[in-house]
Amino acid sequence: MYSVPEVDNVMSLSKKPYEKILKLTSDAKLELGDVKATIAVLGFILSSAAKHNVDGESLSSELQQLGLPKEHAGGLCRSYEEKQSSLQERLRACSLRLSRLGSVGWRVDYTLSSSELREVNEPLVHLNFQLQDGEHGGPVAIPMVLSADKFRVLLAELKQAQAMMNTLL
Repeated sequence: MYSVPEVDNVMSLSKKPYEKILKLTSDAKLELGDVKATIAVLGFILSSAAKHNVDGESLSSELQQLGLPKEHAGGLCRSYEEKQSSLQERLRACSLRLSRLGSVGWRVDYTLSSSELREVNEPLVHLNFQLQDGEHGGPVAIPMVLSADKFRVLLAELKQAQAMMNTLL
C-alpha cells in the first residue's frame, strides 16, 4: 500500500513525471502505458468527485465497488478529503476558460469621404482585444472593426451576458 503523501502527488499529475511514478509502482510490474492509464483514471475519478462535491465515504464505497482494495480506497480518500477544497478551487479557476482577457483597446474613426466614395459619414469602431492564451501562456491580439450599429449590438449583448454571469455569482 502506498502512503498518503505518494497518493497526494496524484492530485498534481501534470507536475509529476511518469518515470518517477513508475518507480513507485515498480513492485506491481506495470508498463509505462499502464501507469499513464492508471494516472489518467485516478485523475478523472478524483476531479469528477471534487466537481460533484462527493464526500470521502461515498468515494471510498464507489472505489471499492470498482475493485480497489479497502486499504487503498481508504488512503486515497483520506488524501482526497484533505485536498478536496484546493482541488475544487483549481477546477473552478480552469473551468470553461481557455484564455483570459488581458486588456481592450479601442478607437473610433469617423470617415467623411474617401477616394472611393464621395461621402461616407459612418463611424467605425476599432477594437483590439489582448488575450492571455490559456494553452500557450503568451498574449494574443485580436483586432476587429465594427460599424456603429454592430458595436451597439455587441455592447448590448456583452452587458446582457455580464448581467447573467453576475446572477450566477
